[in-house]
Amino acid sequence: MTPPPPSSSATPDPASCTALRPGVEIVAEIERRKSRFLAVLRRTASAEEAQELVDALRREHHAARHHCSAWLIGPERHVQRANDDGEPSGTAGAPMLEVLAQSTMPSGRADLTDVAAVVVRWFGGTLLGAGGLVRAYSDAVGEALQQAAATGGTVQRRRMRQFRLDAPIADVGRWEHELRGAGAAVRETEYGVGPSGARMHLAVPDDDGPVTALQGRIATLSAGAGELRAAGVDWVDVEHRSDDGAGEVPA
Repeated sequence: MTPPPPSSSATPDPASCTALRPGVEIVAEIERRKSRFLAVLRRTASAEEAQELVDALRREHHAARHHCSAWLIGPERHVQRANDDGEPSGTAGAPMLEVLAQSTMPSGRADLTDVAAVVVRWFGGTLLGAGGLVRAYSDAVGEALQQAAATGGTVQRRRMRQFRLDAPIADVGRWEHELRGAGAAVRETEYGVGPSGARMHLAVPDDDGPVTALQGRIATLSAGAGELRAAGVDWVDVEHRSDDGAGEVPA
């Protein structure tokens, strides 16, 4: 199977990207002239985590000849690495990295990040040549990415401004519903804290417009009594609500 097509989007959105869902491991296998290529994808937040995946697969599949790898780390993909692990230079790691970097995600952009890919190869006795190796390693990662998309294994990440809001415990359920409908992500609600009995942790896209809209909605809900307190900026996993299509919720 061929890898997903390259994205037609010229510039990734600096405030949004795609990642694998936390805890999800994507596995796909292909065969070329009796050589087996096992691709494993995992979400990773650092180069150290990515290397841990390589080391774990090397221990698990110690009889395999090659454990080639590639990874993209950070919302702006500032950490990139490719390793051929004994294959001819440029025939494994670099093609794997290119597929990770160029494949179109469900967002419609080539914006996958925080991902490590390892392809384990068992030699089948027949040389594939440089071109054959490039295609095999590319196809193995492409197959895994297609599986991730088909099974809902990816999630959108947004750069979000975070806030805390104390809410009357009797009204917190209604407030959560209203705020989600207005496009805010309700990351967590704590009970038994704060002067009103509940504390909501909210996030909206890192832009003045959504923040202003959130402030207005809270003023309406609380009759002007609600105090929205800033709590920094972070990257948050979000997905569109499936019930009415409005707003976003933490993944």
